Amino acid sequence: MQTRPQSSIDLPGIKKLCSGKVREVFDLGDTLLFVVSDRLSAFDVILPDPIPFKGAVLNQISAFWFKRFQKIDNHFVTADFDEFPAQLKKFRDQLAGRSMMVRKTTPLTVECVVRGYLAGSGWKEYQQSQSVCGVKLPPSLQLASPLPKAIFTPSTKAAQGHDENIDMNECRRLLGDETAARVERLSLEIYSTGRDYASERGIIVADTKFEFGTLDGKLLLIDECLTPDSSRFWPRDQYLVGESPPSFDKQFVRDYLETLDWDKTPPAPHLPREIIEKTSAKYREAFERLTGNKLSS
Repeated sequence: MQTRPQSSIDLPGIKKLCSGKVREVFDLGDTLLFVVSDRLSAFDVILPDPIPFKGAVLNQISAFWFKRFQKIDNHFVTADFDEFPAQLKKFRDQLAGRSMMVRKTTPLTVECVVRGYLAGSGWKEYQQSQSVCGVKLPPSLQLASPLPKAIFTPSTKAAQGHDENIDMNECRRLLGDETAARVERLSLEIYSTGRDYASERGIIVADTKFEFGTLDGKLLLIDECLTPDSSRFWPRDQYLVGESPPSFDKQFVRDYLETLDWDKTPPAPHLPREIIEKTSAKYREAFERLTGNKLSS
């Protein structure tokens, strides 16, 4: 397992299509190569300090879920470096454990958020309107309360800056009635299955975000799946309604940043070594609890 954090990945001779907040995407012809860096973004700003092992955790958790959800069409091809094409073999140190090959799709313009508990921006909105993204909720819920049932709360995808929550009417306008209904059903189904599995391993999946794309007219689950970056993971044994639970995800970093005099615009402040090490440990613990495995290279 490579221990040196990687903030950026370049593969000479392999065309890089884009560099996102966390992932680097390369063109392999018929497929794409997703490489997950150790960058961490908070409040949609990339922080200057990489988190050791983070990329491997995100990559391998996504691969774990994509394999479990084989009945749901997804873009996953392989995360096994030994199955990668010959042109990538010389890049083992940069790729092994933190990359996967995926099918090329046309991403939908909506991000599919599912909430099972009241937290984050949903909690803030509920305090003002007793609703989340237009979904009316019962009165007297508290921070971290479980919702009567999981709700689908889509958002727009912003290339830069913050995503914006939208209601189902806007989702249907953007995607069409049939596709909007399908992504809602699939998102709730995947969340429910993942939530139940994680619960057996001591993790509450409070909320999560999925993305979908199309390939030859077929709808596929794409991007990442139920990771500590796309989800809010809470330890079940420390969960109390009415309190902000500790987390296995980057909420730990967000909470630290909230204590600083920072306006949440670039440049982001450096993280203390203690925060970096604790965050790395939280990511690794989430992986090991969920999968029962150690990180592999």
